[in-house]
Amino acid sequence: MPQKVVTRFAPSPTGYLHIGGARTALFNWLFARGNDGAFLLRIEDTDRARSTPEATQAILDGMAWLGLDHDGEAISQAARAERHAEVAHQMLAAGAAYKCFSTQEEIQAFREAARAEGRSTLFQSPWRDADPATHPDAPFALRIKAPRDGATVIRDAVQGDVTIRNDQLDDMVLLRSDGSPVYMLAVAVDDHDMGVTHVIRGDDHLNNAARQMLIYEAMGWPLPVYAHIPLIHGPDGKKLSKRHGALGVAEYRDMGYPASGMRNYLARLGWSHGDAEFFTDAEAREWFDLDGIGKSPARFDFKKLDNLCGRHIAATDDAALLHELAEFRAATGLPPLSEEKNALMAKGMYCLKERAKTYPELLEKAEFILADRPIVPDGKAAAQLTPEARALLGELTPHMQNARWERESLEAAANAFAAEKEITFGKLAGPMRAALAGRSATPSVFDMMLVLGPQETLARLDEAAREEG
Repeated sequence: MPQKVVTRFAPSPTGYLHIGGARTALFNWLFARGNDGAFLLRIEDTDRARSTPEATQAILDGMAWLGLDHDGEAISQAARAERHAEVAHQMLAAGAAYKCFSTQEEIQAFREAARAEGRSTLFQSPWRDADPATHPDAPFALRIKAPRDGATVIRDAVQGDVTIRNDQLDDMVLLRSDGSPVYMLAVAVDDHDMGVTHVIRGDDHLNNAARQMLIYEAMGWPLPVYAHIPLIHGPDGKKLSKRHGALGVAEYRDMGYPASGMRNYLARLGWSHGDAEFFTDAEAREWFDLDGIGKSPARFDFKKLDNLCGRHIAATDDAALLHELAEFRAATGLPPLSEEKNALMAKGMYCLKERAKTYPELLEKAEFILADRPIVPDGKAAAQLTPEARALLGELTPHMQNARWERESLEAAANAFAAEKEITFGKLAGPMRAALAGRSATPSVFDMMLVLGPQETLARLDEAAREEG
C-alpha cells in the first residue's frame, strides 16, 4: 500500500504572508489535496526576538483568505525545542555528533588564518576526534560529523539530481553552547516527526537539504521527496521586491482581487498543465503534479493576474459573488449594504460582473445601484448635463413612461425619440448615464433602467432634467 502523502507549509512569523510564501503554501496544498493526503502547518517561531503573534495571525488570515485549509492544529517549532535537543543527544550517543569546545574567538582566528593562506574557511574543529578524557569542564556546542570525502546527492523532483561535494559541508552546529537547537536540526526533526513525505519549498533552501539529509541519515530515517521550486521574479527579471508592487497577500485582498483568481494565478506561476491558463480549484487539484513545475524563475505579471481575476469574477455564481463582495467590504472597512441594495445588486449582477477585474471595479460599475437620489454627477458626467441635454431628458421622460419595461420596448422608445430629435442615440446616452449613475463609465443605459425599475429610473431622469446647471 503506497504511503499517504503529507506536505507542510512552514513560514516564519516575522511579517506578512509574502506572495512567494503563498505560492509555496498553495503548491503544498494542491499536492496534498490532489493525492488524498494531509497538508500541515508549522510556524517556525524559533527566532523569538522577531516572531510575533500578530505576524502569526497575518499568516493564518492570508491562508484563510486564499482558502488553504490545513489539517490538524498548527505546530509551533519553538515549543518542540526539547525534542530537537533529544535527537541531537541521540546523535552524540551514536557517534554521529561530537562536543566542540572551540570558542567564537578561536573559530574567528581559524577563519582569518585560512583566508590569509587561501584555504577553505569552513571551520574544522579540533574536537571532532578528541578523546573524551581530554574534554574540559566548559561550555560546548554539539556538532554533526559531516562526511569529509565524496559527495552528497539531492534527488530533487524539480531540479533533478543536485550534487554537493562533501568538502563544501562543514560540521554544522546542532545545539548551541546554551543548549538551544539550530534551525537546520529543528526543521529535519519536525519534518520527520510530522511524517512529511514531500518537502516542497523555494529553491533558496536547496543547499539546506544537503545538511538536513545528514541528520536523516545519522538517525536512520527515510528521506522525504524534495521539490525545490524556483523563486518568483518581477517583470524585469529581478527577484520580486517591494519596488515591483504589493508583496503581501493581504494587500491583494484589500485591492479587491478575488481569492479564486489569485489561486489560479499563483498556481500558474512556475507550474503548467498543457496550455491551460484559466481553471477551477477542482481542476487544479486534479492536475497539479511536481513534473509540471519548471526549473526557471517565474515572472509576476500584473496584466495576467488582472485578466485571470476578471475571468473568475465573470464565472462566479451570483450569490457567491455577492457573499465575496460583502466580505471584501467588511475587510476594507466599507459599510454593509442594505437588503434593498443587495437585492438590486443580485438583480443587476449579470451586467456588473463582465469585464470587472477586481471588486472595486465591480462596485464602481454598480454605482448606479449604490447611489441614492439626489444623484451627484462626477466631473465627466456633469459635463454631459448641459442645459440642452437637460431639456432633452425632460422631453424623453414621457416617452419612457409609456414604454413597456422590457429591453426591446425601452430601446425602441429611446431610439424613436432620438430619431424624432434628429440626433443619434449616442448623443442621448451620455446625459442618460449621468442622470442614472452620475458616472460616464457604466453598464448600458438599458441595463441600468431594467435593474432600477421604472419608478426610480423616471425619478432620476426627471430630477436631472429639472436640476439647474
